[in-house]
Amino acid sequence: MRLSSRRRWLGATVVIALAATLTACSTGPTTNAGSSACDNPTSGIPLADLELTAHPRELTGPATACIEDPDIEPITDDAESQLPVTVVDNQGTEVTITDTSRILALDMYGSLAATVFALGLGDQVVGRDTSTGFPAAADLPLVTQNGHELSGEAILDLAPTVILTDSTIGPWDVILQMRDSGIPVVVLSPERNLDNIDDLVTGVAEALGVPDEGGALNEKLATDLSTTIADIAAITPSDPADKVRIMFLYVRGNAGIYYLFGEGSGADSLISSINAIDVATEIGWKGMRPMTAEALVDAAPDVLVMMTKGLESVDGIDGLLERIPAVAETPAGENRRIVDMSDYEIMSFGPRTADVLDALARAVYAPGDSTD
Repeated sequence: MRLSSRRRWLGATVVIALAATLTACSTGPTTNAGSSACDNPTSGIPLADLELTAHPRELTGPATACIEDPDIEPITDDAESQLPVTVVDNQGTEVTITDTSRILALDMYGSLAATVFALGLGDQVVGRDTSTGFPAAADLPLVTQNGHELSGEAILDLAPTVILTDSTIGPWDVILQMRDSGIPVVVLSPERNLDNIDDLVTGVAEALGVPDEGGALNEKLATDLSTTIADIAAITPSDPADKVRIMFLYVRGNAGIYYLFGEGSGADSLISSINAIDVATEIGWKGMRPMTAEALVDAAPDVLVMMTKGLESVDGIDGLLERIPAVAETPAGENRRIVDMSDYEIMSFGPRTADVLDALARAVYAPGDSTD
């Protein structure tokens, strides 16, 4: 069964190239990647019960978006793969899988491994990439080095029976090496946004021989997402003039890399889903592109959303204002309205997306007692 059309793969080539650029800017491997280490002052309070200001654009000060429970809840505890199964992957390669007892799921965002765990096959995952660090996976051996660089030796040492990956992680020679060694490798779409979560789940589920679990997981995630988005819309401004204006800024200060994420980057769908305005899209910014001071100032964001390690790489808000003076010329900079979220959660479209939206909404609209 075909996991994704050839046309869709060709349309994703820009995403692949940009992802490769951002991969090169990684801060390096971590040993306990994705577990949240921050406390949300509104955790446990339903969104409908939050005490919100009528003018969220006037809020000041930073906040950190935290998922209350960063672990993955499986759709079932007794998933059993129906094998063999043959799929045609995102690159048009026919792959036959006969054994799912030792799974590796590797991508830049940790989405694939999270999906495998959510399907109920987490106990068959034998290793992880640096972006996969939710509690249930955090102690698995790493197969990446220098950030998102795959290590062929580390992968072969784990003797995987199937590898799921995409084009956001490499080098590609390692993927070819795995295929040459006889390991079935299924390459899925590198696109990550709210609109293709179901495709991602379906692709993983079909490759691992658990299509029924994939259908059940998609149904649950769709319900969770629609409920969360509706809950956020019910407590946030309906008048466009009152909606918070947000821009996603990707920073790796140690490498001198500064990107704005705009239309089609995935960040745009996160921002619109919390009933805010993605100002990068508003000014015509496409995809993920190097920041310009002019674009940043022209967009005039009320809030800058950043990855936590990115903010740390410029020594926090003071360092950000020093390294990028244009930030200080925006309402976000003037009011120090920087919202950061774990690198391993914010763009991990998949089983945790509803929780990501909930956490972002709380940080943007109800930051509580967050301080510098």
